[in-house]
Amino acid sequence: MARLVLLSEGFTGRTYDLKAEKTTVGRVSDNTFEIPEASISSHHAELILKGGDILVRDLGSTNGSFINGEKITEAVLKPGQILRLGVVEMRLETGDAALPKKVFDQTRVIPQGVKSDELTVERAPPDLKDKNSAFSKKSNKAQMIFIIGTVAVGLVLLALLMILMLTGNPR
Repeated sequence: MARLVLLSEGFTGRTYDLKAEKTTVGRVSDNTFEIPEASISSHHAELILKGGDILVRDLGSTNGSFINGEKITEAVLKPGQILRLGVVEMRLETGDAALPKKVFDQTRVIPQGVKSDELTVERAPPDLKDKNSAFSKKSNKAQMIFIIGTVAVGLVLLALLMILMLTGNPR
């Protein structure tokens, strides 16, 4: 049995079995196959079963009907082809084995990425372990000298202030 499989976002996975001889497709509820989307006309197209073929006829829609990207007014839709009404795309599928199947010629292994236990320093490349590397831990000598110097200057200033206060030497 032939069916339409909707592919567009918001309708993905929705299907419609083409059982009747004539199926009307449009935005309003009196259609056989209603698709509530603004780009689809009220009565957009009709699909007619003729023997083993499915004929698509545009009903004067505003945004057009397309098969595999080509605008149509009337054309036969074949299994696997994409029918676009407005901006909504759908693919015709049948129960036949007529559709070409994608055959994979090889199996691919998808890498998992880096595991947390592989991030240890022991497993790091040799240049990351090197003490002179740009990524090695820096020493705090400069910071310690600055702190000691600041404390020493502060103590000297405090001592001078205390001496001035004790001598009572007002200026």
